[in-house]
Amino acid sequence: MANLILILGDQLTPDISALDGADRNQDRVVMAEVHNEASYTNHHKKKIVLLFSAMRHFAQGLEADGWQIHYLTYHPDNEARSLEAVIAGQLELIGADRIVTTECGEWRLHDQISQWHERLGVPVEIRPDTRFIASKQEFADWAEGRKQLRMEFFYRERRRKTGLMMTSEGKPEGGQWNFDTDNRRKWTGKPPAPAPFRIEPDEVTRAVIDLVEEHFADHFGTLEDFHFAVTPEDAEQALDYFIDFALPCFGDYQDAMADDEDWLFHSILSPYINCGLLDPLAVCEAAARAWHAGRAPINAVEGFIRQILGWREFVRGIYWMNMPAYAQENRLGNTRALPWFYWTGDTKMRCMHKAIDATRRNAYAHHIQRLMVTGNFALLAGVKPEEICDWYLAVYADAYDWVELPNVLGMVMHADGGYLGSKPYAASGKYIQRMSDHCSNCHYKVNKSTEKDACPFNALYWHFIDCHRDEFSNNPRMGMMYRNWDRQDPARKKALLKRADWLLDNLESL
Repeated sequence: MANLILILGDQLTPDISALDGADRNQDRVVMAEVHNEASYTNHHKKKIVLLFSAMRHFAQGLEADGWQIHYLTYHPDNEARSLEAVIAGQLELIGADRIVTTECGEWRLHDQISQWHERLGVPVEIRPDTRFIASKQEFADWAEGRKQLRMEFFYRERRRKTGLMMTSEGKPEGGQWNFDTDNRRKWTGKPPAPAPFRIEPDEVTRAVIDLVEEHFADHFGTLEDFHFAVTPEDAEQALDYFIDFALPCFGDYQDAMADDEDWLFHSILSPYINCGLLDPLAVCEAAARAWHAGRAPINAVEGFIRQILGWREFVRGIYWMNMPAYAQENRLGNTRALPWFYWTGDTKMRCMHKAIDATRRNAYAHHIQRLMVTGNFALLAGVKPEEICDWYLAVYADAYDWVELPNVLGMVMHADGGYLGSKPYAASGKYIQRMSDHCSNCHYKVNKSTEKDACPFNALYWHFIDCHRDEFSNNPRMGMMYRNWDRQDPARKKALLKRADWLLDNLESL
């Protein structure tokens, strides 16, 4: 046997670099559902089903294409509980000249695989993940010498490199790079949101659902109404559905939230892009074609492409340039434990309940729910970064360490001191009221700040501003907030801080 080719659960792409130049007659592909990867955090049940089922379908496709496959299905009694143990078993059974794999998306696993050549006594070749538009080195080269790393400037370079939404003269289509200011409308029920795209589980998926229900019963989330795509063909259908029915309104309402709508106009494609069922550049190109054909407005298409071509690529570069030290950042000195209602949704705060409940049911919530509701509350409450980061990694089907950690530790928690984002995304209940209808159905009153029934976000916001004056008072993007705080009546300031202290002492009762 010449090579053992390891393919991971987020590398479900037929032209993955690990297969480049491989010999179907000599090499063996190894894929495995192992305890250590499925259980190192409290992964959502639907996330496990999505990955196990997609892995099984992918392996079947490789086998039909003539590849030799060793596929280990999950069972709690499997002797091999780690990927290393699976590879070691194959080496003992059949031998190999070397192990070949594509670079993984998590420092923890990358560090392990990087040591296999010593522990297993066989060379290990780790190849670049060519599915990303910018390599790790390309990002590092772009970042070198810059005092501040800002996604917007990196994004413009990606636009120039790919030619996406660019004129023949090298200018951005529509005359500007970014249409974000056009993407902040509140949704009031019209136009109606499309039903979510759904794929009914086939025999393979139903078997995985039964497995997860039996062996991962204590994990977060529900398995009811599982309808994720688990093959590239079905994921392509999901992309087409988004382009046809949701993209035209995505731009206007991408920051909106609604009490009785989980999905609105969001694509729900990130789980497929991040595990390899969809190619990110092809997804962007499909959206660009919709604009050129007059099927979607430019603010929708540019905003969608920016999430993938800009932000997704940017946070990956940040992650690999700064790990493993980045994971330990806690510049605001947070010490508070994650409130238990993040796992149950049992809170009278309507926006938090709706976001967590949707997460429990769907293994998904869109970026504003993550950033400005559950994330905003964790920031204002001073939750330990490692605890909220672990929660995001566990509960979302699209969450992998490379994308989750910078987004949560850097953007949500501002724990890196502004390395990723220039200001903390802290907001009072007024922001949530402006972008949703949650407040009209809430136990708390968004127009109150100090009373017992006042929206907790309000007092906690001013408490955050007051506590972190040293960090933020000289931030040009926050000067107005400090002027507003300083102008308030001393008695009101005292009442706000008293209310905030009570809230922080009684988080589990909110």
